[in-house]
Amino acid sequence: MTQNFSNSFPNIRMRRIRQSKWIRNLIEENTISSNDMIWPIFLNEGSNVKEEIDTMPGVFRYSVDNLNEIVDIAEKQKINLVALFPSTPEQVKSEDGAEALNPDNLVCKALRHLKSQNLNFGLMCDVALDPYTNHGHDGLIDNNEILNDETIESLVKQSLLLAQNGADVIAPSDMMDGRIGAIRNALEAEKYKNTILVSYSAKYASSFYSPFRDAVGSKKKLKSDKKSYQMNIFNSDEALREISLDISEGADAVIVKPGIAYLDIIHRIKSKFQFPTFAYHVSGEYSLIKSAAQKGIIDENLAVLEHFAAFKRAGADAIISYYAPKISEIIKLI
Repeated sequence: MTQNFSNSFPNIRMRRIRQSKWIRNLIEENTISSNDMIWPIFLNEGSNVKEEIDTMPGVFRYSVDNLNEIVDIAEKQKINLVALFPSTPEQVKSEDGAEALNPDNLVCKALRHLKSQNLNFGLMCDVALDPYTNHGHDGLIDNNEILNDETIESLVKQSLLLAQNGADVIAPSDMMDGRIGAIRNALEAEKYKNTILVSYSAKYASSFYSPFRDAVGSKKKLKSDKKSYQMNIFNSDEALREISLDISEGADAVIVKPGIAYLDIIHRIKSKFQFPTFAYHVSGEYSLIKSAAQKGIIDENLAVLEHFAAFKRAGADAIISYYAPKISEIIKLI
């Protein structure tokens, strides 16, 4: 008897493996869970403050005494890592961002408050000067030039201060050349050998950061762009060079920022280096979904689910997102 093993329809019916939820679950190639989530939180001075950010509906600035709400949500949602970002008071911002080195700045106070509790999640802190400078740039300035080596000296001091106050993860987001090696060497020298170093290695000069700059109060201060240190949006090979350097200098993981517009970068990095890679679902990406959902144009949760699925397909190990607290609601849609 002649048998037909043709690799075409009707022998091959792709819909067989889509017909029921149980079979779809069994062959699903990527999954999303709370284990994938990093939650960015904004800090504010004062007491009993929970202030919604106009350009980021549903996202708030919290005073340190109100952070217990964050602890409760993060533990309920089983979020593994919370990232702290300060909205620094205008009166303490300066040309050199000296407030970044103040042991009683917002982030240090938040670290001490949170670390006094028995947390089930880690704390990540950005290392950069832009929340603390009166010009909104990530580094020191001389004659309109962002100074690389001089900025690194401040970043090293900032990193050590954050480690001293209990930061589990240090995340330099400034894009200065050589800062990962300098920070790693300083952490080792000061016996912070277990402090995790996660580098914003492929951070692009993107238009999608605008709501974040509102949240930390740097948008109105910024008088020029950041193209001399953040990456060219048209480049991808350059990202691989940045990643390679940061890995060699001692990074434990790398971040691609923004996320959705740079899925190709995530995929190339993960494919080439097989190294822990995080995607930052940035403020502009968040606000676009929120705005469209509020106007009834799209289903918010389904849109977020597609974004997260795209990150996982591209190879991201974790996702930094303002939607992290809604992860359980989003997962129910799978």
